Amino acid sequence: MKSTIPPILLEQLQKLEPAEFTGTPPHVVSSTGNHYFAKNSTAGEAESLKQIAIAAPGLAPRVLAAGSDGRPYMITEYKNLSSLSDGAASRLGERLATELHRYKSSKGFGFGNGWFESWDKCFSAMIGDLLSQLVEKGGFTSLCAKGEDVRVSVIPKLLVVQPVLLHGDLWSGNTGVEAGEPVIFDPASYYGHNEADLAIGRIFGGIPKIFFETYHRHLPRTEPVGQYNLRGDLYQLFHYLNHTLLFGVCSAPSDSNSGHYASTAERKMDILLAAKF
Repeated sequence: MKSTIPPILLEQLQKLEPAEFTGTPPHVVSSTGNHYFAKNSTAGEAESLKQIAIAAPGLAPRVLAAGSDGRPYMITEYKNLSSLSDGAASRLGERLATELHRYKSSKGFGFGNGWFESWDKCFSAMIGDLLSQLVEKGGFTSLCAKGEDVRVSVIPKLLVVQPVLLHGDLWSGNTGVEAGEPVIFDPASYYGHNEADLAIGRIFGGIPKIFFETYHRHLPRTEPVGQYNLRGDLYQLFHYLNHTLLFGVCSAPSDSNSGHYASTAERKMDILLAAKF
C-alpha cells in the first residue's frame, strides 16, 4: 500500500527514528509506537514555535525538524489535546502574562517580515500589507480607502510600548489541554503590543472568560486604560481584514449584526475614526 506521507516528511521522520511510519499527516505513528505531528507548514511557523519554546517552555509543541523543499515543512512532538477547560484557561492566562508576554525583543517590533523601530510603524505595515492584497483582489475599494484613513489618523497614535513575543493567532482553535496543562499551537508569531494577542480570541469566543481575568491580574491593561476597548477594536480590525482576504464574505460567528467580515471590518474602522485618542 502506497504511503500517504510525503517523501520529504518521511525522510525527515526516518532521520529522527529509523522505523516504519503509518498514518495520514499531520498525525503519523512509527512502528515503535511513537506519535509525531508532521505537515507542510506556513513560512515562519516553525520559527514561531521555537521562539515560544524559549519564552515559555512546554507551552507549545517542540519542533523536532523543520526546513524547506520548495515548500516549508516541520515535524513536532504530537499533543493529544482536549478542549480548553476553565482551569487550563486560567493557567494559560497566567503563563501568557508572566512568560510569553514578558519575553522582549532587542531588535524592535516585527519578526519574519522585517523589523520596525516602533509599534505604530509595525502595525501600520501589517494593516497596509492586507489592504494592498485586498486592492489587488478587487471589490473592496471603499474598505481599503477607509483602511488607509485608519493608518494615517489612528495608528500613529498608538502607544509607546515594549515589544514582546506574541502567538499571533490566539483563538480557541489554536489552544488545548494535555495532562491538565494548556498548550498553544499553530502560531504566527511576531514581537508587538501584548494586548494585540487577546483580540482574535474575543472575536470567535471559545476561550473562557477566566483566561482574560487571570491574564490581567498578572499583567494589567496598558495605560490609558480608558482606550483599552478602542485598542481592542484596532487589533481586531487586523483579523477581520485578514479573514476578508482569506474568505471573502464568510460570516463571523460571534457577530450577529453582520454576515460579512468586510462589513465588520468597516464598522471597526468607523468606530476608530470617530474616536478621540
